[in-house]
Amino acid sequence: MDSLTAFAAIGLAAVSWDGRFTQAGTRAFRHALDYREPFCQMPDAEMITLLDDLLTLRRNLGSHEMMLQAARCLTPAQRMTAYAMASELMRSDGPFVKDERTFLDHLAVMLEISGFEAQRIDAVFEIFHARLTLSSSLAMPRLEQPAAAPG
Repeated sequence: MDSLTAFAAIGLAAVSWDGRFTQAGTRAFRHALDYREPFCQMPDAEMITLLDDLLTLRRNLGSHEMMLQAARCLTPAQRMTAYAMASELMRSDGPFVKDERTFLDHLAVMLEISGFEAQRIDAVFEIFHARLTLSSSLAMPRLEQPAAAPG
């Protein structure tokens, strides 16, 4: 497995942590790759082939073994970024549930991310995806409707 495939494999494992692919999760995963080098430079056909290959790999190996193999192919910096991507993907649909937290803890061990670093990364996404209660005191001016032309 090359590092490009390995990085994407971590994201795929995160969005399918419970064995299901939701529309929101798959959209978030594709978005995470579409705005990251070198994935954003890939032609659509190449991206589709990569995703098909990952799905086949997951089906053949299972998510756990796929993540183990992927972890071995990434540098420490790439593993840190892959963990951050997984954390954001899992946090973006709401606060972590217990099983998601367990999955991320397991992923951090596989990627050799310290508990301190994992908590630091997760805290950023807690802030980034926090529910906001917002209000506005701005008053929008009413637009005047043009008078109808005499007919």
